Amino acid sequence: MFDMSRFSLEDKVALVTGGSRGIGKAIAQGFAKAGAKVAVTSRKIDDLNETVKEIQAFGGQAVAISGHLGKMEDIKKVTDAVMQRFGRIDILVNNAGASPAMASVLDSEERLWETIMNLNMKGLYFLSQAAARIMKAQGGGKIINIASIDGHHPERQVSIYSISKAGVRMISKAFAAELAPFNIQVNTIAPGAVTTKMMDSHWHALSPEEAAAAREATGQVIPMGRIGVPDDIVGAAIYFASSSSDYTTGTEIVIDGAVLLAPLLNAPGVPI
Repeated sequence: MFDMSRFSLEDKVALVTGGSRGIGKAIAQGFAKAGAKVAVTSRKIDDLNETVKEIQAFGGQAVAISGHLGKMEDIKKVTDAVMQRFGRIDILVNNAGASPAMASVLDSEERLWETIMNLNMKGLYFLSQAAARIMKAQGGGKIINIASIDGHHPERQVSIYSISKAGVRMISKAFAAELAPFNIQVNTIAPGAVTTKMMDSHWHALSPEEAAAAREATGQVIPMGRIGVPDDIVGAAIYFASSSSDYTTGTEIVIDGAVLLAPLLNAPGVPI
């Protein structure tokens, strides 16, 4: 009989990147409520401290570590700080990422490519490598990469971001295949539209009224009729972080309100 305690993260140590807001913050809070000790990292220490205060307010344990994960020296600084504070890393959530910047394939510049790829792929790869080395020595661990449905299909005007998120999906599979013998599971979550500051950045040039109309229009084209919220992602993250997923690796959960299924839903004569 299945033991529900397998969803517990009691006594586990989790490192959550991009933990100062949005999806990363929600995952950090969810992990803490499930019993984990949580280290959150991003570039802005003040926002991280706010996340830590909120976790501590309900009795959770958390620490803030600032760092730019596109820099190799900061990757080492962050992992060293977690090990010094907690002595282990059981769970890594790679949530930090560069926001999608609007530019067509004809207008995108090298600097934009380097900015997005440096954080979304290079930083994610080498932080995963650093954590995996620690996990191997410990006898196992969990790595969860936050991708995007844009990694499943090219999004207009954000081609570099879409390419980077497709790369995240492949990084997960490559790590999962090589790390399976060491009891390290590597999986991916691909959110669709979720209400975050990153999503709001799409509409920063609009008036408040125009932005509200854009949000409403976005919700209307999602088959489930609404934009997601960060808490919609937490359940999948807890599953991948817990012992419930010990035989699950190299896979992906898409959380998008059925957006990727929309072409089928709109196709005539297709039974759904």
